Amino acid sequence: MKFIVDNWMLILLAVGSGSMLAWPLIRGNGGGSLTAQGAVQLINRERGVVVDVRDAAEFAAGHATGARNVPFDQLEQKLPTTVKNKGVPLLLMCASGARAQRALAVAKKLGYEQAQVVAGGLKGWKDANLPIEKAPEKA
Repeated sequence: MKFIVDNWMLILLAVGSGSMLAWPLIRGNGGGSLTAQGAVQLINRERGVVVDVRDAAEFAAGHATGARNVPFDQLEQKLPTTVKNKGVPLLLMCASGARAQRALAVAKKLGYEQAQVVAGGLKGWKDANLPIEKAPEKA
């Protein structure tokens, strides 16, 4: 007991630093978001599907290679026909991650339990130097 009384500041420091180290584990994966590199691993290893929730014009200007476009305002109606297998990882993406966070709740409600948000959206994807494609020009 004397040790605890004499060294209370060290004990408090140890508990505080341990808590900060454990916080990411307790919090989980950031509310369903993952890095662009993590998304690539899910695409390659578990056949993850990237769904871009931006509108068609934004999507046509540039999107992650292989992404499917389901605008946020049509998500509830079109997601079940666009991604039929609810067991695959669903990787939601938008410009910065804000719309995709809102889309995550819709996807979970529709039964996509492995739905996650790509952190930083398309900007994070570009920052990681991952491939981008544009919709082909219409003749």
